[in-house]
Amino acid sequence: MKLAALMVSLVLLSACTPTVQVAMPNEPININLNVKIEHEIRIKVDKELDELFSDSSGLF
Repeated sequence: MKLAALMVSLVLLSACTPTVQVAMPNEPININLNVKIEHEIRIKVDKELDELFSDSSGLF
């Protein structure tokens, strides 16, 4: 009797195995990034300051 109950429970448990399916999309994944990049260029400012300090007779 116990053997029959064990076999029936094994059959019922094996029938309830979960399945996992991965759906493949038809379109590629698009990632849109709106990024604004600003650069400060200090070379012009440095050159202007160098010229200003090199002409120090007009400062003082």
